[in-house]
Amino acid sequence: MQYRKLVKQTALPLMAILLLSNCANTKNTKNSSPTVVIEAESFIKNSGNITVLDKENAGFVKTGQDGSWLSYSVNIPVSGRYMVRLYAKNETTSEVKCWLEDYIDNKDERTYNVTGSMNVAGNSASNFVQIDGSPFEAKTHLMKFHIEKSPLLIDKIELILMKEHKASPVVVKQNTTGKDWELTWSDEFNGKGLIDETKWTYDFGNWGWGNNEPQYYTEKRVENARQEDGNLVIEARKNDDGKPWTSARITTRGKASFLFGKIEFRAKVPAGQGAWAAGWLLGDSYVDELSWPYCGEVDILENVGSEIDDTTGNGKTHGSVHYEGYYFKKGNQIPFVTDVENMNGEFHNYTLEWLPTGMTMYVDGIKYFDYQVTESRSAAWPYSKIPQNLILNLAMGGGMGGNIDPALTSQKLIVDYIRVYELK
Repeated sequence: MQYRKLVKQTALPLMAILLLSNCANTKNTKNSSPTVVIEAESFIKNSGNITVLDKENAGFVKTGQDGSWLSYSVNIPVSGRYMVRLYAKNETTSEVKCWLEDYIDNKDERTYNVTGSMNVAGNSASNFVQIDGSPFEAKTHLMKFHIEKSPLLIDKIELILMKEHKASPVVVKQNTTGKDWELTWSDEFNGKGLIDETKWTYDFGNWGWGNNEPQYYTEKRVENARQEDGNLVIEARKNDDGKPWTSARITTRGKASFLFGKIEFRAKVPAGQGAWAAGWLLGDSYVDELSWPYCGEVDILENVGSEIDDTTGNGKTHGSVHYEGYYFKKGNQIPFVTDVENMNGEFHNYTLEWLPTGMTMYVDGIKYFDYQVTESRSAAWPYSKIPQNLILNLAMGGGMGGNIDPALTSQKLIVDYIRVYELK
């Protein structure tokens, strides 16, 4: 490992160089989205036999044979979802895999992969590989670009704003005392065609979603998310729209968030190997990957197709609560799992009751999850102060979905309704 300053600027202090670099490489014209340009040679640290090429090949950095990385200080001007473009040449015959790591200085010593694999084809000229939807907060980020076990000629990386982040303008705070649950918000999905955009927005892109998921979540595409026969249909499709898999992920973020109450999904899940269906909550304070798990996450319906019996349709649903100190990447969250009969053939009710004292979950009215706010849990407990968004999505593969059955061409998550209640 060695430190390297910008070419022809070795006499300047490092901080000054970084500030000059960031200011010079952030573009924002009246008719275009903010674009951050990371020139390959502007790295501040590196590993793996890195070479800055001579004037004839100005602007390119050649990486090593056995794996390399380059680190950068990057100023993000606007919080939002970004397109990541890698401009590079691959003079070898084999594909080269790369990925971008964010927040390499994070206090939890976690690895934030914010692009998934960016694959540069063999014998490729200087063009770009593109990933959509990577989340970044407006601040200075320390990033590391990884190149796996092959030489590559890197020109630059561009981060182009696709959609500005928008927190929910409405917080629905539910009353938590009383005897009866009263409806305060719902979507019955009784329309036709696209979803109701007064209630939902689309998460989009193919950056891996922190779980190495291969699907591309699309926007405003009825093939992937639609109201049909009184239901919401989220459909994952293979070899669709020029992508290996497409699907949809819809959220109330930017529309409404919720604090306390009873939240119920009525749904029928797919059974195929690799399908990963979910109805869940994510804290409204989420902006990018550093926000999690401090913002909170509650999984009310979470199922993978590999756990569903092909003959009976019987499977399992997973309920879990993730927050600071207790989450799956630390391996110390307390998971709750229960058996569900005929998950893919019948609708079932997946319900969360969320009060200041804790959370309980039910399937078809039968309690299987009980997570109370004990003294040891209370210090980091976010669910008394951070409102949560509703999310529905169908992933394919990834960390929990596992290998995808190659025979699958389509999978569907079908939702009858989602309802939110408060006590009266």
